[in-house]
Order: sequence, then C-alpha cells, then structure tokens
Amino acid sequence: MSDTANTEFFDTLETRPAAERNAALALALPAQLRAARAVPAGAALLADVAPDAVTTRAALATLPVTRKPELLARQQASRAGDVFGGFSALGWRHQPALRPARRVYQSPGPIYEPEGPGADYWRSARALFAAGLRAGDLVHNSFSYHLTPGAWIMEAGAHALGCTVFPGGVGNTELQLQAMEHLRPDAYVGTPSFLRILLEKAAEIGVALPTLRKALVSGEAFPPSLRDWLLERGVAGYQAYATAEAGVIAYETAAREGLVVDEGVVVEIVRPGTGDPLPDGEVGELVVTVLNADYPMVRFGTGDLSAVLVGPCPTGRTNTRIKGWMGRADQTAKVRGMFVHPSQVAEVLKRHPELGRARLVVEGEMANDRMTLHAECAAVPEGLQAAVTGSVRDITKLRCEVQLVAAGSLPNDGKVIDDTRRYT
Repeated sequence: MSDTANTEFFDTLETRPAAERNAALALALPAQLRAARAVPAGAALLADVAPDAVTTRAALATLPVTRKPELLARQQASRAGDVFGGFSALGWRHQPALRPARRVYQSPGPIYEPEGPGADYWRSARALFAAGLRAGDLVHNSFSYHLTPGAWIMEAGAHALGCTVFPGGVGNTELQLQAMEHLRPDAYVGTPSFLRILLEKAAEIGVALPTLRKALVSGEAFPPSLRDWLLERGVAGYQAYATAEAGVIAYETAAREGLVVDEGVVVEIVRPGTGDPLPDGEVGELVVTVLNADYPMVRFGTGDLSAVLVGPCPTGRTNTRIKGWMGRADQTAKVRGMFVHPSQVAEVLKRHPELGRARLVVEGEMANDRMTLHAECAAVPEGLQAAVTGSVRDITKLRCEVQLVAAGSLPNDGKVIDDTRRYT
C-alpha cells in the first residue's frame, strides 16, 4: 500500500527529482538484464550483452526489441515444454521455471502470460489512486475475469489500496445494475463503453447510482467527449494504459494532460519497425521494459503508437508523460504479392540521412496498385530522388515513385505505411 495514502500522491517516488530516478534506473537496469539472461529466451536474445554496462536509457536503446509476433512464435515453438516461450521465470510442476506462478492467463493468439506472487503485481494501485480511489471504497470491476488478466490487474491494485471489489465481469447489464443499486459502489473499473451502457440503462429503467463518482477505464480509447459525458452524470473518469504482458504502463492524473508513466517501467518511443528512439513529441511505437524479475521482458514492443509529452505533469509528478494510445504501429501491407514492412521504410531513411519523416502510400486497386514514398527533405541535393528510388526498389523489390516534400509537411501521427486501396 502507498506510504502516503491520505495525501495527494501515491508515494514519494512520483515526485522524486530526475537525478534520483536516473540513479535508481542505473541500479535497476543491470538487475533486470541479469534476470532476463537467466531465462532461455533472454539468454538467447541478450547473449552478447554485459548487464553491468546497461545503466542508462541510451544503453538500453542498443538492445533488441521483442514484439508480440516474436513472443507468439517462440511460445508456439516450445509449447510442448514451455508455454511461455522461455520468457518466464515462473511456472508450475510441468513448466521449467524457478518459482511458482500464482495464475496463468490466455490472451488472443493465444499468448500465455504468468502472474507472480506479491501485492499489486501489475502495479495498478498507483493508477487507481490517481483516479481518486481510496481505502474503504467499493469498486465495481467490469473487466473480464475470464481467461485474460484485465480484471485481476485492477482487483490486485484495488486490494493493495484497501478497497473492496465486486467482480461484475462483462455483460449482464441489468444484473450488474441491480448489484450496483443494492451495493452502492464508490467507483467503477472497466471499459469506458460499458460504463456508458450501464449509465444509459440506469437512466432508462430509473435506477439511481448516487454513490458512483469515480472511474478508472482502460482497454479502449477514452475520447474527451465521453469523459465530459460522464462528468455531466457525476462520474469523474480517468484512463490507464495497460497491456496483458506488462500490466499498467501509464495513467491519467487530475491535470488531464497526457498519461504519466508508471514508476515500475521504462518507456521508449521508437520509429515503427525499428528499435531506434524518436525525439520527444514524435509519434512512434511504444516499447516498454518492465522492472520485474518474474517475467523479465526487455524492450517489449507493444505495437501501439504514442508520443512523449515535453515537461513534467502539472500535478507535480516528475516521470515521463505520454499522449496515450494513438493507434497501432503494425502497418504491414501486401503489394503485388510482396509484404512491405515499416522496417523497410526505416532502412531507406538510414541509407539517406538527408531525409526526415517518410510515409509510403499504397493506392489504386488490388493487382493494379502503386506505391509512392513521400519523404521530407530540408535541402534536396542533385540525384537524391533517383538514389532514394533505387533504395526503395533494392529493399522492397518493388517499383515505387518518390516525392521529396518540405520538412515538417507530413503529419506527426506515426503512420509509416498508408494503404488507401479499396478491397471491394
């Protein structure tokens, strides 16, 4: 539980100076690398890495990124002996592991995730606290308790705060409303869309929910229009960004200016298809390292787009802020029988450092499609357009037109491949 449960902040870590956070990171990263190298997948991926040399974000950025397709492929390849693909230090009798898992979950793929021992294993208490939840609150939990970890992530954090939890799960709207009418919960956790369904149904059938004033939502986009709609009905909703592999990564505060990164993770924003960090403000793929020896994922590519916001949170929390979920980073397209990946566009940019942002537009109709690479360039030296055209052909094995455009003219939305073809 928080060491300052009745104050504005969950704990003192949230407001520590950057130098103190960096010093803690310099100790945590080598320990995380040693934990990762102690499991089979980490030993293979990080075989040439000296853990004690990785003490900064810059050093971390030199390590490989593991993305969900690779995680799934490794799990599939070793399923008969290790359902976690060699990434977990947890397991059970028939799993090669160092320590017993508390639970195991299945996400679409299927991908299996372990849960270890300890209170607030997924680190959701901090996000719940920022949303206003306190000890003694009754929390109506409408995340699914079936297969996936969503409900358990939030329940563990609520218990760590000293809250009571009603396991509503998903669906059964009228039955859940009946329970809310009888139990009078203080807070809701679940998807924002289901909270809206509950409130609309309550108004339709005349059920009053006078105690429901707080909510932490996740799993979907939470637009300002829905946030304001909830406020008009007396519910202050805040959002958290979480994944089944990493737990809570970032959370919203009362400032309503982006999401603050959790103290137990390291977040990077990289150019889609690569592991190369982008400057603050640039949209790219969110890569996370969770400081957890039980499931020691190092540089896990979430496949989600986001961007770092410049400056600290107005609430006084000093960790990095991100804009939140901004779409998916996997933009692979199939053109004339060949797959084109964001990593190939990134390779073109590496060959031509004169270029800035780039976007590969695929248009036309299937079997009669065409590609055009739009690339920013502040000054166009003679022969650059032809050279870039040749590089795209060499890398993708496809013909492509190249248009060099003014610096800053392409949208900052993380989109690398824009497939505009019609499939009907």
